[in-house]
Amino acid sequence: MLDGSHQVISAEAHEYPDGPHRAADPVRAGIPDDGRIPRYYRAKTRLLDLLQELGQGAPLPPERELSAQFGIARMTLRQAIGELVVEGKVRRRQGSGTYVAPPKLVQSLGIATGESGTEEAGEVRRLVTAEHLAADADLAHDLDIDPGDPVVHIERLTIADEEPMLLESSYLSAKRFPDLIEAFDPEKSLLDCLRDRYFTVPTRTDEQVETVLASPREARLLATAPAAPMLLLHRVSHDAEGNPVERVRALFRGDRFTFAVRSGTVD
Repeated sequence: MLDGSHQVISAEAHEYPDGPHRAADPVRAGIPDDGRIPRYYRAKTRLLDLLQELGQGAPLPPERELSAQFGIARMTLRQAIGELVVEGKVRRRQGSGTYVAPPKLVQSLGIATGESGTEEAGEVRRLVTAEHLAADADLAHDLDIDPGDPVVHIERLTIADEEPMLLESSYLSAKRFPDLIEAFDPEKSLLDCLRDRYFTVPTRTDEQVETVLASPREARLLATAPAAPMLLLHRVSHDAEGNPVERVRALFRGDRFTFAVRSGTVD
């Protein structure tokens, strides 16, 4: 039982300057314990409603117009828009304005996906690096080779709708896959090449995903701001005999990708 010195704040009963909010509205999940909603966050939820009304690719109204409509300072509005940019819901175009972003691309995890990428219409892969390296201790462990053994490194950039989306590095044993650099067409599937030329098919993958910040080089290649949030996928694939086939480091733009996992039913 609560005495008179305590006050229960009900999200359903709380009065907001903008009127009542739906149960699924993000502002509900963002209400602090004291029930006070920051001005930028309230503006952000109003912007989310506006994005749905405008539709993909539509320009947002000018900042001056939005700040007057919402009754907030332009600095507060920019904070709200900045969060939507980071979340991939809107895009800024230099000298042009801010636009409603398309839905994020979905990257499935697991061997069934074949390899990184989305197989979207118009998606292309561009070769960045193709070289031979000497394996360090960690890479040698993952590929079950000796430190110093030669390794093929193939780095490619995936582009969709003329926009860089993914930077992927593949590492394979040069002894197991000789002449791979010469035989492989970087615009096509690497796994198809391994199957057709070397009769090797990965059947199991070990994958880990973490969030990282883009390095200056990665930001330049992916056309993002320096230190932009990224999703980093580490993957080691194995063949039917359990032998390592490939180690992959795939860097996905955090504003353009989401990951999905499909699991089997449990009896």
